[in-house]
Amino acid sequence: MRLDGAGLLDRSRRIGFSYDGRRYLGFSGDTLASALLANDIKVVARSFKYHRPRGIFTAGSEEPNALVTLGRGAGQEPNARATMVELSEGLEAYSQNCWPSVDFDVMSVNDLFAPFLGAGFYYKTFMWPKALWEKLYEPVIRRAAGLGTLSPEAARQKYDKAHAFCDLLIIGAGPAGLMVALTAAEAGADVILTEEDMRVGGRLNAEREEVEGQPGNLWAEMIFKRLSEMPNVRVMTRTAVVGAYDQGTYGALERMAPEVAARSGAPKATFWRIVAKRAILAAGAIERPIAFPNNDRPGIMMAGALRAYVNRWRVSPGQRVAVFANSDAGHRTVADLQAKGVHVAALIDVRPDAVCNLGLPFYPGAQVSNAEGRRALEAITIEQDGEVEKIQTDCLAMSGGWNPSVHLSCHMGGRPVWDERIAAFVPVEGAIPSMTVAGAAKGIFSTAGCLQSGVEAAQAVLDDLGIKRAKAKLPKAKDGAYEITPLWSVPGKGRAWLDFQNDVTVKDVKQAAIENFRSVEHMKRYTTQGMAPDQGKNSNIAALAVLADATGQGIPETGTTTYRPPFIPVPIAALGAGGQGKSFAPERFTTSHDRTIALGAPMIEAGLWYRPSYFPRAGEEHWRQSCDREVRMVRDAVGICDVSTLGKIDVQGPDAGAFLDFVYTGMMSTLKEGRVKYGLMLREDGHVMDDGTCARLGPEHFLVTTTTAAAGQVMRHLDFVQQAFCAKMAVRFVSVTEQWAQFAVAGPKSRALLEDMLGQKLDDTTWPFMACGHVSIGDIPARLFRISFSGELAYELAVPTRYGAALFDALLSRAETLDGGPYGMEALNVMRIEKGFVTHAEIHGRVTAFDIGMQGMMSRKKDFIGKTMAARPGLMDEAREQMVGLKSIGTVKQLLSGAHLFNPDAEAQSENDQGYITSVGFSPELGHMIGLGFLKNGRARLGEQVRMVEHLNGVSTLCEVVDPVQFDAKGGRMRG
Repeated sequence: MRLDGAGLLDRSRRIGFSYDGRRYLGFSGDTLASALLANDIKVVARSFKYHRPRGIFTAGSEEPNALVTLGRGAGQEPNARATMVELSEGLEAYSQNCWPSVDFDVMSVNDLFAPFLGAGFYYKTFMWPKALWEKLYEPVIRRAAGLGTLSPEAARQKYDKAHAFCDLLIIGAGPAGLMVALTAAEAGADVILTEEDMRVGGRLNAEREEVEGQPGNLWAEMIFKRLSEMPNVRVMTRTAVVGAYDQGTYGALERMAPEVAARSGAPKATFWRIVAKRAILAAGAIERPIAFPNNDRPGIMMAGALRAYVNRWRVSPGQRVAVFANSDAGHRTVADLQAKGVHVAALIDVRPDAVCNLGLPFYPGAQVSNAEGRRALEAITIEQDGEVEKIQTDCLAMSGGWNPSVHLSCHMGGRPVWDERIAAFVPVEGAIPSMTVAGAAKGIFSTAGCLQSGVEAAQAVLDDLGIKRAKAKLPKAKDGAYEITPLWSVPGKGRAWLDFQNDVTVKDVKQAAIENFRSVEHMKRYTTQGMAPDQGKNSNIAALAVLADATGQGIPETGTTTYRPPFIPVPIAALGAGGQGKSFAPERFTTSHDRTIALGAPMIEAGLWYRPSYFPRAGEEHWRQSCDREVRMVRDAVGICDVSTLGKIDVQGPDAGAFLDFVYTGMMSTLKEGRVKYGLMLREDGHVMDDGTCARLGPEHFLVTTTTAAAGQVMRHLDFVQQAFCAKMAVRFVSVTEQWAQFAVAGPKSRALLEDMLGQKLDDTTWPFMACGHVSIGDIPARLFRISFSGELAYELAVPTRYGAALFDALLSRAETLDGGPYGMEALNVMRIEKGFVTHAEIHGRVTAFDIGMQGMMSRKKDFIGKTMAARPGLMDEAREQMVGLKSIGTVKQLLSGAHLFNPDAEAQSENDQGYITSVGFSPELGHMIGLGFLKNGRARLGEQVRMVEHLNGVSTLCEVVDPVQFDAKGGRMRG
């Protein structure tokens, strides 16, 4: 089916590929679709619902039919559009959604039951009998549903992600986009030009138009070379901008060229996040079909696609072609076919006053009312002035007009408006802040008009950016009016298809209207129109036109459905590039990690970090031995613990204090410089979100710490509070967790250790409890905080991260001379339980300040996030589960976190549940197991006995309810 001439192919390079296991040949520059057509392959897919034979329908990413699976095994890629797959040596493609083959599909029996499977069939049928849903209906539907399938094997393909910034992002490299890029680039703007095709030019690659006296594709190639040589321009072919988001951010998927993707270690695709000061949408337009009975036969395709195959790829999908259109697109298609020597059997133009002098059978004012043939088109039926005529043809090119690609302009909630002149929707300027529209995407359908629109759009953006314009020369090209007589569907016997991918017909849309699904959004969901992977790019406008006619409304009043990103399907692997193996859950190491490993400490995950569980020594055979030793070491001498993983947020500005007052339950604005205060944060619903400290380092400078696990959550919370409630406050904050390495030095000898290291006095007068300030270790700037999470005299010393490893070594060497050493998370946990300090084991998202006994920290003098909701009677009820301490007193001493609490004589059933345990540990200081938990009316039940029951391990322990603070209740040790 190849035609003479090279087109845009390199016919000196033959490429071998396979389809459904058979070997074929194509040329460099082919797509899989053009190569299949060249090899006279008509049926390439089966439809989703009825499994009807389907052929290639378009030449772009809007293709609804030709979805194939690429490859086999771990690397197989389902639902690839054959029209967008570049031919490469050894390419393997397979048909999908069929069995045993695409030519003979057993599931095509569904087509015989079509009268029973119309719109709403699923909703009406599978409701009864109810018992059959799980046993029969759901398994059968799940087995039959879907298109291609993923491999169960782990994928080996690599994907990447990248970021880019520019003055101007141009979406589409057709004539309008190229003129935008050239005009803006010559003025000195930083430009990114994206094009989803493998080459720039857009429709110039598919038409026989001239620009500046030369073929349009050669002019586009010339402009491409000029742009590629400019240092302020990045041209990104094979790149589709898939979504528009806040603050000038755009998502784009870049496919690698086959020869690049084949290299070892090269990514298959890259997902870009592009931030642009301004953007111009020049994405062109999408041709729409006309619905008539049996218009889905293989061999029926869009007229614009046929011109692309003939002109660009030198392929004729048929030997006897008919053309059906409602605009001059039909005449253009005939002229292109005749110029390439393709026989045209007829031109059917729905416009009664149309004139044709192309020397072929011409049918003005006629319509195609039927198509015949099962696996290939054989004939069409034409109706003209009441007369019926049948024409033998193996290919029908149809055109119902063009729809501007408005999708990206609607991704932030905007709706397009109806333009009667072109019988299509056009974008609304300003729907996406900082985005303008040019060319065919704006409803301008002549080459000359697109070129001029591009220049004007670029100059407007340059003015907006304050960049001086460069003089732009407008190329000469063909101009002309776009005349169209709207025709959405042709009545007749048989199903007329609107959504080819989801098998939605004109009858289905009308049925939805009859059953009162008259809203375009309701019709969409009832019929599944536009809900396939192609998102109804070919079918949406015709479907809503049919709905408008069925409901007696105009098309503008009917409106469009919601356009959502992505514009084309994006592999999840591209969105989550790098998220495999260790990259899926990144391993974050502290500066002391290497030394910690060298000391033999087993590591555990804490939030996003790895921290030491304990530090074993010679002769210790069990972790409890190490933990007990470390607790005694801190209580009796001094211990060193890396606490760098705690979230650290630097807050500065004139309103920093007022902002923190609103975030914390307590007053932070009155905190004196050089002092630290414990703080509690609530969610908007009144429940505790996190706790931590707030240190005032300067008049307008605060440092907030969070728990390790909640660092990211707190940062997001602060960002939300500022934007939603405090936008006028002069305050800025940034996470500095990774910028500071911080170490706890705890124990009665901690003061002596640090005084020796810092060379200054740290007594209660110069450095009292909850003090903070700047210190230095030699010439190294540092920060010192006198705070304690162990209940002992303790400090936390912070230095810039690059000094962290050296400081840890220095602290350990000094601690060892004082009978001290490192301690890990197990010992830290025991000591904080002894003191009744909470972590996210207790503040797990379902407790309030009242529950943990901190209701006194909720200030009555000011407002704060969660204040009103936390004061609801139900959240202050004495019968609520309140935090208490627990110690084992029976024969069984074991306590287990997660176990539930019951009255001693009550049966261990859910209706008798009194509470649960959150944290447990063995206290070497107290000599028994201790724990924290929540007990109904717990603070009034101190001294009572409860029974812990853990059904999973069959453990039951008698416990005494005690105060959460079980060691040094008055806090004398940590206050020095």
